[in-house]
Amino acid sequence: QVQLVESGGGLVQAGGSLRLSCAASGIPFSISDMGWYRQAPGKQRELVATITSFGVTNYVESVKGRFTISRINAKNSVSLQMNSLKPEDTAVYYCLASRRGYDYWGQGTQVTVSS
Repeated sequence: QVQLVESGGGLVQAGGSLRLSCAASGIPFSISDMGWYRQAPGKQRELVATITSFGVTNYVESVKGRFTISRINAKNSVSLQMNSLKPEDTAVYYCLASRRGYDYWGQGTQVTVSS
């Protein structure tokens, strides 16, 4: 059974930083592509950042230069370092694992950025 457990969300002032982590189990982590998505109230879920099993990263334009995705295969973990946070980054952030056409989602963690 695949499990993705996110942690690290919370309330932060604009300009602050948060680090999200996702612990994965039940999947061959080192050969899975991982990612972070977010969903703000009333909006569709959107891609934030992805990292392939080879370590290739991709970011949505709005977070480039502020967010960094990384993975530690030995710990089955993927992280999202978020700096210079803005109120528009407020959303529920979800961890995603993709393997052979199947997508697995975590339960989400709330990030709230106050102005």
